[in-house]
Amino acid sequence: MKITELSIVFVLLFFPLFWIISLHTQDAEEANYLGHRYRSALQTAVMDAGAVMHQNEKQNDEAGYDSTKFVKADKELALITFTQTMALNMGIQDDPAAIRNMFNYIPAVVILDYDGYYMLSTETELTGNREDSFRQVWSPKRPYTYSDSNGSSINFTLDDYVYAYDASAGKWIEGFQKELATTTQIPLLQDTNVFEQVRRSRIVTTVQNNLADVINRHNEFARKNGISYTFTMPLITQEDWYNSINDTGVMAFIQGIGVGDQKINNYAIGGGRLVKKTAIVGGVDPLTGIKYYYPSTCGNGYRAEEVFTDAREAAAQGYFEYNCSNR
Repeated sequence: MKITELSIVFVLLFFPLFWIISLHTQDAEEANYLGHRYRSALQTAVMDAGAVMHQNEKQNDEAGYDSTKFVKADKELALITFTQTMALNMGIQDDPAAIRNMFNYIPAVVILDYDGYYMLSTETELTGNREDSFRQVWSPKRPYTYSDSNGSSINFTLDDYVYAYDASAGKWIEGFQKELATTTQIPLLQDTNVFEQVRRSRIVTTVQNNLADVINRHNEFARKNGISYTFTMPLITQEDWYNSINDTGVMAFIQGIGVGDQKINNYAIGGGRLVKKTAIVGGVDPLTGIKYYYPSTCGNGYRAEEVFTDAREAAAQGYFEYNCSNR
């Protein structure tokens, strides 16, 4: 057989193989591009949502650390911003139907607020109309709760401020953990290190458990809308979980969108960007009755009377500066 004939046979035999390999390479490149695009869109959307969730018309309400505990998260504004950014980055900003369909693949959005969290999920609505039998709703605000065997309970926050029920005293109390340690018998409030470990673990576990239930229920909605993908709790590292509760913010999940021969299962976390300053506490020396102000981290055992945004405000109310280094 001549060389020319061998060349023709080689081309006939191997060209289909090369063509198939080329197609697979193109598919892999496109899948990688789409996967990166969806992940970037989700991360950008939660960052934008986190940035606006605590906007307030009264700027003086945002000036100090302590005021952030009482500024409610604007979850509706956060959701609008999240939706707009996602739609824009996915190129569907002018297609309402595509935007609605996008949320078929977003089983949950979580707003982590200072003293509790909200969760957006698709829930059943009994209307008698199949198309309207599911709708997206916000959960009520759920606190970060803890209870002990003595009957006491604690509502945690994203720092060391707590709202607690002291079962032995039969009353509700609130304040910073170090201050309450001297005025209550609740065991968890007596040790700062143990308190911090339990606080972080409890907040994460509370959100995790609720999120797992919501994502599992989303499967019923997905099946009725012709989505064969099984939505599951994504694998989130413990480091990411703990980082997520360092500040208020937004968590969102996107799953089931096909990219090549795979399905996306990803999450993103965006901080609320609240600048947390150490609170200034106004307390009274029980021996002299003199009023002092000091950082909340001082832990001098004085009876806390007020909390201020800065030292100047405390001094204006008649408090003297307390030197914590003298303790």
